[in-house]
Amino acid sequence: MGKYRIEEDELEMTTLSDLGLNVLGKGCPRLEKLSLVWCSAVTSLGLVSVAKCCKSLKALDLQGCYIGDQGLEAVGEYCKQFEDLNLRFCEGMTDRGVISIAIGCGRTLKSLGIAACARITDNSLKAVGAHCHFLEKLILDSESVNDVGLLAVAQGCSSLKYLQLQCVNVTDDALQAVGGLCLSLKTLTLCSFQKFTDRSLVAIGNGCKALNVLSLSDCYYLNDQSLVAIAIGCSELTQLEVNGCHNIHTAGIEAIGQSCWRLTELVLKYCQNIGDSALFEVGKGCQQLKALHLVDCSSISDAAICNIAKGCRHLKKLHVRRCYKVGDEGIIAVGSNCRHLHDLSLRFCDRIGDDALISIGQGCPSLWRLNVSGCHRVGDIGVTAISKGCPLLTHLDISVCQNVGDMGLAALGEGCSHLKEIVMSHCRKITDIGVGYLVKYCTKLEACHMVYCQFITAAGVATVISSCLNIKKVLVEKWKVTPRTRRRAASVLTELCLEA
Repeated sequence: MGKYRIEEDELEMTTLSDLGLNVLGKGCPRLEKLSLVWCSAVTSLGLVSVAKCCKSLKALDLQGCYIGDQGLEAVGEYCKQFEDLNLRFCEGMTDRGVISIAIGCGRTLKSLGIAACARITDNSLKAVGAHCHFLEKLILDSESVNDVGLLAVAQGCSSLKYLQLQCVNVTDDALQAVGGLCLSLKTLTLCSFQKFTDRSLVAIGNGCKALNVLSLSDCYYLNDQSLVAIAIGCSELTQLEVNGCHNIHTAGIEAIGQSCWRLTELVLKYCQNIGDSALFEVGKGCQQLKALHLVDCSSISDAAICNIAKGCRHLKKLHVRRCYKVGDEGIIAVGSNCRHLHDLSLRFCDRIGDDALISIGQGCPSLWRLNVSGCHRVGDIGVTAISKGCPLLTHLDISVCQNVGDMGLAALGEGCSHLKEIVMSHCRKITDIGVGYLVKYCTKLEACHMVYCQFITAAGVATVISSCLNIKKVLVEKWKVTPRTRRRAASVLTELCLEA
């Protein structure tokens, strides 16, 4: 009840001012949630008027606002049910405003987000730790915060369940305190840490037995010992992301596969030192796995994907990008074993061709999203197999598949009538004829990207515009848009200024 949100497209038409907030506050005294993202004309004066009138306010998002401390002081004074505060790029905020919220709303505050606020320091977090004993969620991205602030939160906020940190000056001491004191922690995200080691994750593994979600990005000093500790201590883990942590090798993921049998999602990005045997263990031990993402994992091959397919038959999402050892054999195994697959992305895996798509078409009838962009061996035969076996397909990306032509598009038109988005840029064999076949039957099409398709002309563009009543976006070269087409559909055209 009492929700009001300023959307970005509305901001383009008008600028919300303090006067508008004053009217809003007086007209909606039971307002509970207010989002003022990038409302740069609003000041503390407007927020003070809202706080005085809307004493039931529970959630406030001030991202990109220049509101000063006085506005937060008013919220702390008048809004005694306040629960959720998001401060991101709030350059006018200092410790004074956050401390006012901590003191005034300490008994109710559950969620706090602070990012890129240079004048908010450890003093704010010390106040949060002293007063906000029921805080459940903390998002902190700051170069101004050190161990002192996070230690205070760990000591005072034992109910913390969600912690996301990107703080270059925080060390093992603070994170060890989190592991020892925040025993209810369920989600932990650590980004770009350069001053902590395995000691932190060992403490988390020893103390946070309820941990469900762990995300590690660019944490250069972590190695396999961290994930072994998590695997042994956090058997409830359901989601794990390892992104750019170059000292984590195969043994860490092997330990996860051996101990975390509840794992449903595994994301490995830029992990060039993780080999096939890691996914062997995941396939063997994590039979509930539903999503696997592999990006630039150069040591992963078909053997690993085959083991995942055979062991994780409930897999619904598989994203593989620039894994050059993965080819048809692995994806054929997915098609043979993962009947519930609905989202498959194989971007720039240049060993994958038509045989892989034939298997997917035969074995994955629930597929609704497919991305094979940059898979040069995929052609009309593979696309036709998908059109025959995957009638629920709604999103397809075949960009840079230069062997796909009109026959593939015609098959898609006949078999995939639910198609809403197609990306076929850089497909040099597709012509206006194929586009005509596609749009004749795919009447639900909403988006079509066809840049650098040399045989699609202005006539083909006009055909898409005139045939697809639900079309919302067409990406094409500017010179292929006739004045008549532009008059009819200027709002849906995204025209690139490329030479003919």
